Amino acid sequence: MFTGLVEELGKVKSIVRGAKSVRLTVSARKVLDDVKLGDSIAVNGTCLTVVAFSQDWFTADVMPETVDRTALAGLKPGDTVNLERSLRVGDRLGGHIVSGHIDGVGVILAKEQNDNAVIVKISAGPEVMRYIIKKGSIAVDGTSLTVIDFGADWFTVSLIPHTAAMTTVGIKTTGEPVNLESDVIGKYVEKLLGLNQASKPTEKITLGFLEQHGFTS
Repeated sequence: MFTGLVEELGKVKSIVRGAKSVRLTVSARKVLDDVKLGDSIAVNGTCLTVVAFSQDWFTADVMPETVDRTALAGLKPGDTVNLERSLRVGDRLGGHIVSGHIDGVGVILAKEQNDNAVIVKISAGPEVMRYIIKKGSIAVDGTSLTVIDFGADWFTVSLIPHTAAMTTVGIKTTGEPVNLESDVIGKYVEKLLGLNQASKPTEKITLGFLEQHGFTS
């Protein structure tokens, strides 16, 4: 579990590609302060397990499922990545609840300066857009951000100068891919209400529906 507050920017040191998998080695400092074998570190928002480390690097295996669902396979030596250690009990939840399980890969469509902020427009597939709401939370490359607007297949977020300077979302340019994770709370609400398309595609929320399921008193 993570918060979406990036702790540092790492550099891809090496990538070893298997038939369908990847072994990723990343140069880092801060996230290695108290690292142990088996610890979780989010790399561009993807929860990975540390399988080897030294004082300034760590290695993680990326299995085929993760390769297929994230933009990690497209990384190359020298690329910058967002890094965050897993949340500890008692830590402040400064961003939002981030699981490190990527829902889809988007593409940066545009960037626009707006006074001290940078507005970033990102494309997204239906597996992400179904959970997008204005002022809702979205993790972009593991960075906790707030949705300011959206359309059928895109949404926009706003970066303050600190976020623009300290995360890949600020560094990447138009046309580059980003990992996207929807707000986990929206997924659970959908599941509990039976609103997912696979189970009840025509169900609508009505007062009677809420009363039947105990949401009114």
